[in-house]
Amino acid sequence: MAAPDELAFHEFEEATNLLAQTPNETTTRSDQLSPKGHVAVTVDSGASYGAEDEVEESDKTMLLQEEKQQPGFWTFGYYQSFFDVDTSQVLDRIKGSLLPRPGHNFVRHHLRNRPDLYGPFWICATLAFVLAITGNLTLVLAQRRDPSIHYSPQFHKVTVASVTIYCYTWLVPLALWGFLRWRKGVRERMGLYTFLETVCVYGYSLFVFIPTVVLWLIPVPWLQWLFGALALALSAAGLVFTLWPVVREDTRLAAGVLLSVVVLLHALLAMGCKFYFFQPLPPEPMASPHQATSQPAATGLPPTLPRSVAA
Repeated sequence: MAAPDELAFHEFEEATNLLAQTPNETTTRSDQLSPKGHVAVTVDSGASYGAEDEVEESDKTMLLQEEKQQPGFWTFGYYQSFFDVDTSQVLDRIKGSLLPRPGHNFVRHHLRNRPDLYGPFWICATLAFVLAITGNLTLVLAQRRDPSIHYSPQFHKVTVASVTIYCYTWLVPLALWGFLRWRKGVRERMGLYTFLETVCVYGYSLFVFIPTVVLWLIPVPWLQWLFGALALALSAAGLVFTLWPVVREDTRLAAGVLLSVVVLLHALLAMGCKFYFFQPLPPEPMASPHQATSQPAATGLPPTLPRSVAA
């Protein structure tokens, strides 16, 4: 028969204190006793470690599945990420394109490795429609000043403006990106922007021409050229300040030629739009001196009767 001491309860003060401190926690009894004969008590903090491990593993599995399930470039979901931008970001990038300054890189300070196609797409579309509309309004205003000018709606200007603007925004950055990629193979210290970043820079650089085209409705030639030169200077300066950190590691000749070509193409686009959509009106036709002198003489003669009637 067991002794009374063996049947007596041993000390459970440690477990009692733990339960008093954390009454909502669960306790588990260990199968092995401590050297002093006390019962080992473990405190669970809500969920078990095994459950936490399972949650972490499930999270990792979901992340891996999301990475593997990236849509292909032929699907709509692939291009949806390029338009994932809010209004504040677009306004900040437009502001950065309007206020270029040395040492302020548009890609690093405004794009921040998140280029978008939303802003460039709508900037090009707006510029194309504004060019076509203002080009037609110029003829309408000219007709109101001079009724001899015949006006007919020129809807083909919308197509011409759209093709010109979008081809410039895509083909010129493509050629620039290819040239910089080739030069990076020659000069390993050169940096390189992605093709999407280059398109984004060119798209936002055209925003300054939208208000400029509207101001070209003022029928003052020297004022039109002043607005055009100011817009070209701001837009070209933004491109040069953005490309300089990339090409400065190249030779001086290559960097100078590249930046000169960039500015020249930008100037050709601005001047082409000015001459095509805002053509100078032909001078008002004037009567020749011979017609001016002969016309009154002809009208001053009295009407002559046929000879038969006079007889």
